[in-house]
Amino acid sequence: MRNTSQGILSFVVAIAACANIFDALAQDYPVKSIRLVVGFVAGGGADTTARMVGQKLSENFGQPVIVENRPGAGSVIAIGRVAAAAPDGYTLLMMSSSGVIQSVLRTKLPYDLERDLAPVSLASSSPLVLVIHPSLPARNVKELIALARSQPGKLSYSSGGVGTQTHLAAELFNLTAKLTLVHVPYKGGGDSVVAIASGQTPISFPTITSALPLIDARKLRPLAITSLKRSSLLPSAPTLDESGMPGYENVIWFGVLAPAGVPKGIIARLNAEIGKVVNTPAMKESFNKQGMESQPNTPEQFSALIQREIVINSKLVKLTGAKAE
Repeated sequence: MRNTSQGILSFVVAIAACANIFDALAQDYPVKSIRLVVGFVAGGGADTTARMVGQKLSENFGQPVIVENRPGAGSVIAIGRVAAAAPDGYTLLMMSSSGVIQSVLRTKLPYDLERDLAPVSLASSSPLVLVIHPSLPARNVKELIALARSQPGKLSYSSGGVGTQTHLAAELFNLTAKLTLVHVPYKGGGDSVVAIASGQTPISFPTITSALPLIDARKLRPLAITSLKRSSLLPSAPTLDESGMPGYENVIWFGVLAPAGVPKGIIARLNAEIGKVVNTPAMKESFNKQGMESQPNTPEQFSALIQREIVINSKLVKLTGAKAE
């Protein structure tokens, strides 16, 4: 009995010692450069967000934050790299919402998104915009839905490809409004926008930044945006939530995650610093110019967002039969 008690006591002492070590690590963090991995080539939303946030974190931490681009397989390569990294806070991931989509599209992955990664904080988000070709006789979402219902299976929408955010945003619209809009996938968001502007397809859900020049040229008619609040880039466009589709939300977001097992003190430190960085007036202005908005949150809120989107996207992928390309 005495040996058992001594064993338990030793175990408790060991756990307490480990906790003290982790606390010390968190207080000193960071003591060397941090690698921020991005699953896309330079220039996109994830890369832009990583470089903007990374530069300010570097200034605040007094340590370099190096952005590492690891494109491929829809960001799967980058996510796998971070999931397998040492849980010390020195290898982080700037993941986009497409990372969640890939986790439900692909059946064999070298990681489990919820098990192997620890959410730190969102950084920014960007809504999509429901646009139609001006030849379509609809001035608002209600009229578009009525038109689509009067011609079931006749109206089509373009997307940047099967399983992309623009595809699933449109399918969520289909599901919510009980429509049968036909999907016409293209090889990228740019081709999708060109297709609707030229009248090949009458409906699409592109990013605001890609659609805005064509909206200004009156080659596209905006009906609504996909976030729960209006965009400063297109303030006259109501949200879908305001347009008779309560609760509709489908936005592109970018956030920081770490390998599972990173001490909670380091996660808390990173979360606090990211919140400070993205909430500065200068950063908010920079994001707005990119069609994005500052969107920090807590690790718990970020985790809940990922879990919610896994459920929603799993349902959409199952309904559409979408598979990774």
